This record gives sequence, structure tokens and C-alpha cells, in this order.
Amino acid sequence: MPEGRYAQLRNGHRIHYHDAGDGEVVVFLHGSGNGACGYSNFKGNWPALVEAGYRCIVPDLIGYGYSDKPSEAQYTLDFFVECVQQTLDALGVTRCTLVGNSLGGAIALGLALARPQLVQRLVLMAPGGLNDLPDYLAMPGMAAMFKLFGSPELPSEAMMKEFFAKAFVVDASVVTDELVRERRELMKLQNPQVIKTMKVPNLTDRLPEIACPALTLWGLNENMMPDSGILRLAKGLRNGRMVLVPNCGHWVMIEHRELFNRTVLDFLRHG
Repeated sequence: MPEGRYAQLRNGHRIHYHDAGDGEVVVFLHGSGNGACGYSNFKGNWPALVEAGYRCIVPDLIGYGYSDKPSEAQYTLDFFVECVQQTLDALGVTRCTLVGNSLGGAIALGLALARPQLVQRLVLMAPGGLNDLPDYLAMPGMAAMFKLFGSPELPSEAMMKEFFAKAFVVDASVVTDELVRERRELMKLQNPQVIKTMKVPNLTDRLPEIACPALTLWGLNENMMPDSGILRLAKGLRNGRMVLVPNCGHWVMIEHRELFNRTVLDFLRHG
């Protein structure tokens, strides 16, 4: 995985990030899972936005990628939000659009609630934070992720490829050998403390507090997130737009890259 830059946070942790382009700031927040990081999740997306005139910041969340992985930390939503907020403060970002998938979507919602003056827009892809834990564990992809993440042995490339294909996408061809290799290498760096202590509250009741424009893309073949989240977002976000994507799983930005990039650029330009 290419190495970018590092931000030293006020809380003592260090966050790895990529930063490219000039213009309005768009921040990409990746999801959880085996070998997850910002670059792997969004390498097919942020270059298109840079070319269109935006500054794109792509961090590795605390506990992931090349960012710090404190073994004593409790990986709550508040901790993730704190680290993203302090990263943006360190980079001098005072206004931005947040693009968040899964856990990253929950963090985007959490940051919009904690710092509404910072968040200009939201782009969400099947975000977390809309259900209680039992609802998530009932989803086949989520149950498989927790099992694989907690394994004492590093899974083989074949095991990871099969898991990604079944849990995250409809079109298995997008799960390339390159993607599997890069995520398996990063998985060697992961700390099981992340998945053991991760706590994301149900934010459904607080969604009406978010006033900024929001775009949600949700795959209709989702195996990770309960589809009850679709109506919760559609009804809860006062200024939201919902795009339902057929023949699509959890990784809409990877599985339908061109659609995702076009839709996000239209939203950024026209709201």
C-alpha cells in the first residue's frame, strides 16, 4: 500500500492519510473489516474528484491501515469521531464534505452531530449507526466478518477473496487478486482490540438534528447492513437524497465506481 502523510493529534495518536488536489475539501472515511484502509476503499474514487477540482483527504481510521493502533483504547464511535475531528483540525480544515461507508458512514453522522459547523455535506454508503448490535450480527456478511476478524491465524488469500465476494459485492470479479493481497498485508498490522471493543450506538433518533444536505447510496443486495436503515435515513435526514442501486452489495464505490463518481460529483456541484 502506498504511504502518504501523518498527522499528530492532540490526544497523542498519529493518523496516516493521503491528501491530493485543491479546492473544496472532501474527506473519505472507510469502513471496518479485514485489512481496511482509506486508500484500498477509495482508490477508484478520489482521483476523479481531484480531477474535477476538489481537495481529497483520505485517512486511515484509528486502528486501521498505517494509523496508530492503541491496544488499550476502547474503539467507540466517540473515539473514532474524536480522531477524525483532530486530524482535520491538524490539517486546518474548517469546512468539508464527508464521504463515509459502513463504519465510516457512522463516523460521518457522528461528526455531523458533534460539529455541524464543520460538515458542509454528507455522502453515505450503507452507514452504520442505524441499528442495534443484534440486528447487525443477524446479517450474514457481518457475522462472517466478526468471525474472520477474530481468528488467531491470518486467513489465506483464497479465504479472504471468498469472504469479500460473498459479504461485500454481487459481481465477484471486482474482488481482484490485487485488492485481496493489499488488504491481507494490512491485516497483518491489525489489532483485534478494534473489533473486540467497537461500540457504535443507534443514532436513528438523532438524525433529524442533521440539517446539511445528504446523499445516500445503498446497494439492494446488501449483506452487511439491515435494509431497515434505508427508511430510517430517508425519513430521518431532513435534507437527504436516497439512491438505491440494484445488483450491488456493500461496496457501491467499488462495484459501481463510475455511477458512484458521477452521482457524487453531481451532488457536490448541484446539491
